[in-house]
Amino acid sequence: MTTGTTSVEVRRLSPAAAVIEVHGDITAASEPLLAEAYTRASDDGAKAVVLDFAGLDYMNSGGIGLLVTLLVRSQRQGQRLMAVGLNDHYRQILSLTRLDEAIGIYDSEAAALSAAGA
Repeated sequence: MTTGTTSVEVRRLSPAAAVIEVHGDITAASEPLLAEAYTRASDDGAKAVVLDFAGLDYMNSGGIGLLVTLLVRSQRQGQRLMAVGLNDHYRQILSLTRLDEAIGIYDSEAAALSAAGA
């Protein structure tokens, strides 16, 4: 799925976990695309959704707001929201915004799966 400068791909990692691969930019304009990807990732009862940011080029404050929206959705559904592939810059941003306290940040999909028990 692609919108503007953002594309996402949803993959099932296990019956209980899915990954959303993010490529390009995350801005407020990315909301419909990410919301649809999150819905697809959550189908079939996934208990963990992993956001893979290895292909992320840029994220602004609107993108941070989208992460908060996804976090709220995941909490309402009793899911864990996790992130992999963040470079040092975006790890620092998640730390400054304290999102790293609610979104699990891992070095690999395998580590996220292990932590999720999936």
